[in-house]
Parts: sequence; structure tokens; C-alpha cells
Amino acid sequence: MECELTNMIMIKNPENNCVLVQNRVKYWKGVSFPGGHVEKGESFTESAVREVKEETGLDIKEPKLCGIVHWCHKETDKRYIVILYKTDSFSGQLVEETEEGKVFWVPVDKIYDYQMSPHFSEYLKIFLSEKNEAFGLHDDNADDLMQII
Repeated sequence: MECELTNMIMIKNPENNCVLVQNRVKYWKGVSFPGGHVEKGESFTESAVREVKEETGLDIKEPKLCGIVHWCHKETDKRYIVILYKTDSFSGQLVEETEEGKVFWVPVDKIYDYQMSPHFSEYLKIFLSEKNEAFGLHDDNADDLMQII
């Protein structure tokens, strides 16, 4: 079985109840949290720290594993796995934009006002609740079905 490993990280500022979002313009277009692929030789946590630095300029500390999202292709059984983290410990200077898109803070209760990346609203249910897993089946016709477990 082929498997692609990725991560996504919710960074929350405890002082103002805002979360850091990225308006992606290249792939998976729309607002979502920073994240990316796990590279060869990296732990999941190391990849999360690196991706946040690359996409936001911030250094995060103590990312907490908070869930997993996994997709399975209906015909090939190829898996796409997203390891979810959250943290409220960060430092550094925020970069306002990268090649991936603009990065900015949004009040948690206002995030639904933005055009989101595909299925990001489902991912948010895990970040913002006690649920810790989502599973989806997909095919090449974009006939996607996801359930929160």
C-alpha cells in the first residue's frame, strides 16, 4: 500500500483567541492551517516544526498531537495521512506571505467567514473538539466522503 504522510498545525494566540491561517494559492486552495509533507528521515513532530517555520516564519514549541485525518482511494487503496497538531507556544517574526499564500491571524469564531480549502471545515471539527479522527474515501471523480470518528 502506498502512503503519503503530511501534517497540519493550529497555532493559537492565547492572548487574543486568534488562530494563524494561510490563504493557500498553489494547492488545496483556500484558508487552512500551515502544514506540509513529512520528509525522509523526519519525525512527524520535526516535520510540523519545520513546515511552520517555512510557511510562517514562526518557531513553535511543544506541538501537541491532537488528531489524524486519513484518506483512502477507493480503487488503489493509496493512503493520504494528515497528522494534526496544535500549540499556543510560538516565537519569531511572522512572514505575511510566502509562495504558498498570505498568512494572517483570525479570531477562532470568524474562521468560518473565509473561503476554506477543500474539507478544511471537517478538519476544524477535530482541532476544535474532543474528536480525534476523520476518515475519508475518495476516487478520481472527486466523489469524496469524509466522516468524523
